[in-house]
Amino acid sequence: MTGMIDMLVRLYDLPDCGGLAREVADAGVTVRRARAFEKHTVAGFARGRFSEKWASEVEVALARQPVACFIATREQRVIGFACYDTTMRGFFGPTGVCEEARGLGIGRLLLMRSLEALRDEGYAYGIIGGVGPRDFYEKACGAIEIPGSDPGVYGDLLP
Repeated sequence: MTGMIDMLVRLYDLPDCGGLAREVADAGVTVRRARAFEKHTVAGFARGRFSEKWASEVEVALARQPVACFIATREQRVIGFACYDTTMRGFFGPTGVCEEARGLGIGRLLLMRSLEALRDEGYAYGIIGGVGPRDFYEKACGAIEIPGSDPGVYGDLLP
C-alpha cells in the first residue's frame, strides 16, 4: 500500500452532518450500523465490489460489540459501507460505495457516522489509514496528513 499516507482527525471538532443526513435520506438511502446477522451480506458486498482484504476487515468490524461498521442501503440492498477499529484501534476504514451510488454524499455520511462513533467511544483523535482520496478527507472532516505515515502499519502486507 505504498504511497498512501495516514491522516489525523480531531474527533472533538467534527462538523455537523444533519443536513447531509437529510439529503441522503431524501435520496432513498438509509445509513445505519450494520447488524451481526448481516455479516455475510456486507462482507460479500465488500468482497465482490472491492477486495478480499476489505471483506476480512468487514468481518472483524461485525464481530465487535458494538458493531464497528456502518452501511448504506437502498431498497434492501447494500450500496456502501464504512468500518472503524478494524486493522488498528482508533482507525477509520475501509470504506466503499458502489459506483452507481456515488455523488450522493453517502461516502461522506458513512465517514462521519464512523468518526462520531469513535468519538462517542472515547477517542479524541481518529486516524484514517492508508488514504487514497486525500482532498476528500481534508474537506469532509478537516483531516491532516500524519508525517512519516507511509507505509505505517501497512508494511509487510500479505497477498
